[in-house]
Amino acid sequence: MSLRARLGLLVVWLAVLAGLLWYVMTALKVSTDLRSFMPPARTPEQRLLLDEIGEGPGSRLLLLAIDGDEADTLAELSKQLAARVREDRRFVRVLNGENDMAALAQDLLPYRYLLAPTLDSQALDTGYLRDELQQRMQDLGSPAAAWLKPLLGRDPTLQMLALAEAWAPPNEPERYAEVWFSRDTSKALLLVETVAGGFDPAAQGEALQALDTYFHDVAKDTKAQLTVSGPGAFTVRINATTSAEANRIGLVDSIGFVTLLLIAYRRFGTVLAGALPLLSGGLAGMAALAVVFGGAHGITLAFGFTLIGVAQDYPIHLFSHLSRQRTPVEVARLLWPTLATGVASTCIAYLAFFASGVDGLEQLAVFTIVGLATAALTTRFGLVHLLGAEPHDAADSAWIAALWRRLAALPRPRWLAPLLSAAALAAIVFAPGAFWENNLAALTPAPPDLVARDTALRQELGAPDVRHLLVIEGADADAVLAASEKLDPLLAKLQADGAIAGYELPSRYLPSAATQRARQQKLPTADTLAAALSAAQQGLPFKPGAFADFLTDVEAARQLPLLDAATFGAGPLGLRLKAQLQPRDGHWIGLVSLVGVSDPAALVALAARPDVPAHLLDLKHASESLVAAYRTRVLYSLAAAALLLAAVVSFALRRRSRVLRVLLPMAVTTLLILAALRLGGVSLSLFHLIALVLAAGLGLDYALFFEHVEDDEHEQRRTLHAILVCSASTFLVFLLLALSSLPVLRAIGVTVSLGVAFNFVLALLLARPRREISHAG
Repeated sequence: MSLRARLGLLVVWLAVLAGLLWYVMTALKVSTDLRSFMPPARTPEQRLLLDEIGEGPGSRLLLLAIDGDEADTLAELSKQLAARVREDRRFVRVLNGENDMAALAQDLLPYRYLLAPTLDSQALDTGYLRDELQQRMQDLGSPAAAWLKPLLGRDPTLQMLALAEAWAPPNEPERYAEVWFSRDTSKALLLVETVAGGFDPAAQGEALQALDTYFHDVAKDTKAQLTVSGPGAFTVRINATTSAEANRIGLVDSIGFVTLLLIAYRRFGTVLAGALPLLSGGLAGMAALAVVFGGAHGITLAFGFTLIGVAQDYPIHLFSHLSRQRTPVEVARLLWPTLATGVASTCIAYLAFFASGVDGLEQLAVFTIVGLATAALTTRFGLVHLLGAEPHDAADSAWIAALWRRLAALPRPRWLAPLLSAAALAAIVFAPGAFWENNLAALTPAPPDLVARDTALRQELGAPDVRHLLVIEGADADAVLAASEKLDPLLAKLQADGAIAGYELPSRYLPSAATQRARQQKLPTADTLAAALSAAQQGLPFKPGAFADFLTDVEAARQLPLLDAATFGAGPLGLRLKAQLQPRDGHWIGLVSLVGVSDPAALVALAARPDVPAHLLDLKHASESLVAAYRTRVLYSLAAAALLLAAVVSFALRRRSRVLRVLLPMAVTTLLILAALRLGGVSLSLFHLIALVLAAGLGLDYALFFEHVEDDEHEQRRTLHAILVCSASTFLVFLLLALSSLPVLRAIGVTVSLGVAFNFVLALLLARPRREISHAG
């Protein structure tokens, strides 16, 4: 092609890439919810687990501690911070030990007589009212007078205070100056519940930023400091670490890759040209995700770009095989059958993941297949036309020729593959330690300092247990609430026996219809209550008519329809109730949070009783069963990928001896990788297994080119040069990932780095036809 035609092709190519970039930026939504990489839940426990991980009340709790100043100052800061947070719609509630009289919406205030437990043991008669009014007289002479006076006329018996106490956490911390403190009074403690789920890093980041802003506003003239812990804080920290590490690895990798290509090909234009297929593959893969799924998980993109990085091998093979005897188009035509076999095999292998039923793996399959295919096709039909008519022969050097002759002369005993395979199998079977990683938290673990801080704050605050949960099931919401009430005394006994430190039931927020109706029927008529109140006021300095609002509310409560979950859900504590009372698959479930579980066996025994309307959910056990189910899916996908890969190679090469020479290095390498990981004390996770497919694809490429090498010594040197550059660039990428502090990236990096090394050596020793030894000598 003429220079003008090449420039025109380059402009069109760049314009297409710009269009793809614009589409991706506007259409692709990136998710960070780990549940995208979980298999579809098969059991009710697994469905509950996934919900609890992402949206459950435990995932939305933030634990706050204020320290660094005098206790009185910290108490005042706690009150001011809580007041600011209560006005922010990003938060469901904030608790710091203060009595929150605004927990019930104004239009629902008359319902306090149906919600509070007072009437279960007490009637609104003269004696009770007299005692309460006398107590209010004492309260008015105390520091509580400031908040009591506005409420007294409407709520002289302080039913709202009774509700606030009932809705407080089940195992409250120590108090100082009317707010929560640590035992040594060095920290003021708060518990904040966000609207957003714990695994939403963007929303949790906004919530944390709001807390930081509010705190700095109220504490600007003090020495106090704010500490925040909880799942949301972990999510934000891990997300920031992942982004920073990915950017750092990407920068170092880009510099290393460019440097390697400049050393290998000594032309900057070659480096720029080689980037075009990679950019094309990456953008095409992301555009495909936007079209098929509308979005993608962050892990999909991170791992997908790592896979797309393998597509750099395609232009490298082209560059290394260029010579003055052939045009770039002719070189590409000769390389294409071998290159296309490797590309097709890898793509078909990843096609198996598309049938896994796991969103994250399906996304990964689409990204990889479209990206690799695009990179290969643009190399074959686009890049070749951008290269000049007089290409540089990069492999024409004495050291490459000498290296090839030495490598070709290496011994290739027939017993090598069986011996390595047997040794690897023995290591895999007999290596100490757990074979599989079943801990779901190990996929995205929080840093040790955060875990230690979170544990300490949970102990001080009495936050819910993150492992055990009681689950109540019923035909409708009211059936669950009724069962929750029956469970209350049983759990109270466990608490008294020391098996648990506390518990939180959905019926604590909303009693069942039967309980509300019983309390409603105990309310006196307007005339009866007025007479009782008048008698109770005798001799007390309250003005006539001071409690008119109280009389109005009680009469309203007598006439109100019973409060249901939908109406309560519209109030300030609606999200809290919804977290504990949920519709599910045609019925309803109630979630009972437990605090300070010290005797799990007692919980198991309680749940096993036939009269107990609940069953115990062990989230750790459920998560392990979910990981096991996930692993089974992946293993089936791996088996299908292996069969498809072998079928493609067999179809392409036809002869059994050639097929064996190509597949054997890859199979032995897979065993060696597993053996090395097991001997290193590594328990295998999902990401190790997925990385094995990538390592196998690399080994297949190396073996295909070594097996297909021609008798011509110049072509042998060009093949060696190409595979050296490919393996070095790939090893650089995955070595950087292997050094990552993040388990997911480290698992991928270690697995593929081992695969690159083993595949290169074994492909060289096992894939070349024996006749080439004599030619190379």
